Amino acid sequence: VQLQASGGGLVQAGGSLRLSCAASGRTFSSYVMGWFRQAPGKEREFVAAINWSGGSTYYADSVKGRFTISRDNAKNMVYLQMNSLKPDDTAVYYCAARPGFVVFTTDPYNYWGQGTLVTVSS
Repeated sequence: VQLQASGGGLVQAGGSLRLSCAASGRTFSSYVMGWFRQAPGKEREFVAAINWSGGSTYYADSVKGRFTISRDNAKNMVYLQMNSLKPDDTAVYYCAARPGFVVFTTDPYNYWGQGTLVTVSS
């Protein structure tokens, strides 16, 4: 699976962005998809994940109620809608994929996109 993330940019606090992740490969629909982020000087952290069908979603406490993860298996796409953005959301955002069940740490994810930068100004 190859992943390509896009949609990052500069936005003011309180604004919104939608990140997209395009996946290649015929087995996309069988993979768990996750979004992670890494701020300068910090470790990469879990943001959100979605199971293979899209029926179950999971969020970090810091983004719950503001971010929404979704997927379109027909288009091999996963999205992260980010609303009410805060300066603390500034980071490089990565999409990732793994077979099996949802996990919230980075190591079990086999495939990673290149990252897209989100900058939230105060």
